[in-house]
Amino acid sequence: MEKRKAEHPPRDSRDAFEKAVQDQTSETYVLRLFITGTTPKSMRAIANIKDICEEHLKARYKLEIIDLYQYPKLAKGEQIVAVPTLVKQLPKPIRKLVGELSDKEKVLFGLDLKART
Repeated sequence: MEKRKAEHPPRDSRDAFEKAVQDQTSETYVLRLFITGTTPKSMRAIANIKDICEEHLKARYKLEIIDLYQYPKLAKGEQIVAVPTLVKQLPKPIRKLVGELSDKEKVLFGLDLKART
């Protein structure tokens, strides 16, 4: 009877796989939340996205909050037609989520952090 050695993928192949997994979990998310002043909707959207980011992205995100009352020209440049709107700029693809961001499952799906169930 012939003994076979356990076959393992070549070391460089495992290294590439491990690097890909590490890159995926260390990717920085760049998010911009467009709001209008301190309205209740705007405040809920800010609180909701901060909670989601802290729970699912820890130190892997940059969140910029832009008040369109202060910077109205940015609405046209970013093609914002409703507020609050969250724009995921990185990692690609760019995604836009509109509303208070209270449906956590939809937000996670929109940010590509969870597959649709």
